[in-house]
Amino acid sequence: MRIHTFRHQNLQIDKLLTKPGEAWCFFGDNSSGIDSFIDLLSGRLQDFSAKILHLPEHPAILSFQAQQEVYEEELRNDDSDFLDRIDPGTPVCQYLPDYRNHLPLLKAFGMDHCLQLGYRQLSSGQSRKLLFLQKLIGGATTLVMQNPYDGLDQESCHELNLALQQLPDRNIELILLVNSESDIPPWCSYLALLASGRLEASGLRKIVQPLLHSLQKPRRPVPAPISGKHLQPAPAGDVQSDELIYLRGGFAGYGDKKLFTGLDLTINAGDHTLITGPNGCGKSTLLDIITGDNPKCYANTLRIFGKRRGSGESIWDIKKHMGIISPALHREHRIPGSALQVVLSGLYDSIGLYTKVSSTEVNAAKHWLNWLSLAGKSDTPFRRMSYAEQRLVLIGRSLIKRPKLLILDEPTQGLDDVHRNSLLDLLEQIADKKLSTILFVSHRKDEHRTWFHRQIHLDSYAV
Repeated sequence: MRIHTFRHQNLQIDKLLTKPGEAWCFFGDNSSGIDSFIDLLSGRLQDFSAKILHLPEHPAILSFQAQQEVYEEELRNDDSDFLDRIDPGTPVCQYLPDYRNHLPLLKAFGMDHCLQLGYRQLSSGQSRKLLFLQKLIGGATTLVMQNPYDGLDQESCHELNLALQQLPDRNIELILLVNSESDIPPWCSYLALLASGRLEASGLRKIVQPLLHSLQKPRRPVPAPISGKHLQPAPAGDVQSDELIYLRGGFAGYGDKKLFTGLDLTINAGDHTLITGPNGCGKSTLLDIITGDNPKCYANTLRIFGKRRGSGESIWDIKKHMGIISPALHREHRIPGSALQVVLSGLYDSIGLYTKVSSTEVNAAKHWLNWLSLAGKSDTPFRRMSYAEQRLVLIGRSLIKRPKLLILDEPTQGLDDVHRNSLLDLLEQIADKKLSTILFVSHRKDEHRTWFHRQIHLDSYAV
């Protein structure tokens, strides 16, 4: 890749040269222009100029956008309406037609036992590993990976690093794009730094990395809109008990495969809980059972807000007391609508806004967008925002009504260090002020904060 005097409204590059067999890491926060750079590599960027622009031909792009495109293609091919069961999606083996010649690689990534599963049966981390294996087995000569460690457990991150370190020796050009400094892999020989829409430095890692902190600008603190003057908490209705979740002998699975069994879980108000475990152990499935988005919620011995599931309450009766963010919810937001409308939809637990809102509610949503550094993007269509911006909007959507229970499934995916830490600091305030009870799924050890009262290792309940 060779770029000289490149100009775009969101990205400027004076000079950049990479070669086959080199391993590069591009680092930048969410406003650095790093999303425009991946759009350039994938051919989506428009309205730019350059004196020299030699980009990799047919690069294999593994990004959140690419993962979303696969998911939407799976939805278009969903045959659930014609089956007597839920369509599990395209089998993993069909994504990897030459998998028999790469079984050691699949085993190294813990994907050898997933070959007969459907795409929609995979966890978020497993689907990311699948797309990486698809590109690698497909013979890619340039591999571009956006935040490759997001959604992967610690063991999978280690396995991915072992595999990536071998690629330069196979004359594969490797380009990683990361938002978190801790995700810069030590084995990457070359580093490029983006800041405020400009490529500020590039070259040998040992020369460039010392410049990193001088380029980072601290975020101007904005008070989080959690005081009563913005919005009162969601009405308590008939929810009187301190018991939020009661599960006995909890189990989940699909087909003949069990994910976990024998889980006893009681969460009372103030029991902030961290859930951990490897990819595919059922963390997201457990949350879906709690929110009512998995039919196993009726098969389990489960009470939510003191009421037994299946006793006549609707899913909306349950969700009006919850704030939810998850990779699945993010994938489902395919409807038209602005950033402001998506935040407001959190008040009504809908995907899309179909209710007339008050000026007080609009002002509350604008306060959240301001805290999320998105004050100027209220009217921007959600679908035209970057993945990180979308995730921030969904965080605002989950928090706006100050629910009794915050269910957060890897909420910081795609966020830079500043926004990640700002969210975690806000959750600490929420916990301290007893505004909500937090149920939090994470793979990242730097997110294991002291205000979590307990940690559940879900793999301890694997069958």
